[in-house]
Amino acid sequence: MGQEHGLDGQVGLVIGASSGLGRATAVGLARAGADVVLLARSGEELAQTATEIEGHGRTALALPVDLAREDQIQAAIEQTVSTFGRVDVLVNAAGTDVPGPVAELSVEAWDRVLDVNLRAPFVLARTVFPHMRRAGRGTIVNVGSVAGKHGWANAAAYCASKFGLTGLTQVLNAEGKSHGIRACIVYPGAMATNWGVWSPTERAATPRPPPSPSEALPPQDIAALIVWIACAPRELVLNEVIATPLEDRGWP
Repeated sequence: MGQEHGLDGQVGLVIGASSGLGRATAVGLARAGADVVLLARSGEELAQTATEIEGHGRTALALPVDLAREDQIQAAIEQTVSTFGRVDVLVNAAGTDVPGPVAELSVEAWDRVLDVNLRAPFVLARTVFPHMRRAGRGTIVNVGSVAGKHGWANAAAYCASKFGLTGLTQVLNAEGKSHGIRACIVYPGAMATNWGVWSPTERAATPRPPPSPSEALPPQDIAALIVWIACAPRELVLNEVIATPLEDRGWP
C-alpha cells in the first residue's frame, strides 16, 4: 500500500514509536524515504526502532518524552526543527487506557488517559502547526479507535479521549486546509498490539470473546495505511478512515 520513496526529503514525527503500531509506522515512513523523529517514554525501545530505521538508510532521532509533560513535547519539537529544519508528517500513535465503571474511575486515572490520548495530540499539533504553515504543507494522522465511534461500558476515559480526538482532527482539517495542511483520523478495528489482540478496555467492555490473532489486523497493515495517507497526492484529503479485518465477525 505504501509508496516507495514517496516521502524523499521529508521528515516524519511519530509519537509512540517504541513498539507496536508506532514502530511499524516509523519504519514504514523511513522505507518511503523520510527521516524520522521518534517519541515515546522508553528510551531503550526507541533506540531499537532507530536502529531499524537506519538500516533502511534513513536518519532517526530518538527522543524519550513523557507525553503528559507539555514542556517535554515542546522541547522535542524544537530539537526536531533544529536538527532537520522541518516537520512534514506528524503521526500520533501513542495511547493509554484505565478501564473501569464511571462510579469507580478516579479523577487521576481520567486525567492520565486524556493527557496522553487527547491533550498530547493537541499540544503536538499546536506546536508543529506554525512550522507546517511556513512550509505551506503538512500531514497529521491521529490514530483513533472504534471507541471513538461507539461508547462502551467501563471505558469512560478511553472513549471520551477518542471521541475528543475525532473533534480535534476535524478542527485541524478546517484550520489547516488553507495552509496546505491536512489531517486524518484512522479508526482501527481489532488489532494485535502490545496490549494483546484487544485493549484492556475492549476486553472489559464486551461479553463477546476477543478475536483470535488470525482474525486481528497486524500493526503493519495499519502502518501501511498511514504511510499511504502521508504519501497521497496533495490534493487528496482523507478526513477519516475506518479499518477492520476482512474476517471481522462483528466485534467493535
